[in-house]
Amino acid sequence: MGSVSDAEKKPAVIFVLGGPGSGKGTQCANVVEHFGYTHLSAGDLLRAEIKSGSENGTMIQNMIKEGKIVPSEVTIKLLQKAMQESGNDKFLIDGFPRNEENRAAFEAVTKIEPAFVLFFNCPEEEMEKRILSRNQGREDDNIETIRKRFNVFLESSLPVVEYYDSKGKVRKVDAAKSVEEVFEAVKAIFTPKEEKVIAA
Repeated sequence: MGSVSDAEKKPAVIFVLGGPGSGKGTQCANVVEHFGYTHLSAGDLLRAEIKSGSENGTMIQNMIKEGKIVPSEVTIKLLQKAMQESGNDKFLIDGFPRNEENRAAFEAVTKIEPAFVLFFNCPEEEMEKRILSRNQGREDDNIETIRKRFNVFLESSLPVVEYYDSKGKVRKVDAAKSVEEVFEAVKAIFTPKEEKVIAA
């Protein structure tokens, strides 16, 4: 019947952004469970590609070793492949786009604009507290490193948030609250308006 339009139907993509320790991973897992999204983490896909020992993986590993940033196209191709292989049509893309160049490349390559950006807004002190208490022993989790990671996030990712905000596509969540409270706010964002009326 409507098979032609189905083929052209673009997947729904939601970018999930938030600094280190903002609780993105936990909340993504909740959304997957409650709303049937597929969670794709750019970092996990890059790590899996390196592990696979493919030519592509070796190239990625060498770039990371040399402190270079993996080209947007490489990450986008991995995301596209994962989207096709998942069999799903709605995705949470976590930790990407990390900067303006990533964002522009994603839209240019995939021709997909995100439905919206889920932004976990968390003050630096709260993030520091969480990371330090959660990871006794992860060597990249000392205060200096955390502050560096936070600053990198602010400098590179916030322009992405601001770009989508200007298009009215950012849904901000106060991530400093408890996991349960944060998920209540997230649930409200993902629940269609009609359902809310019925529930009330």
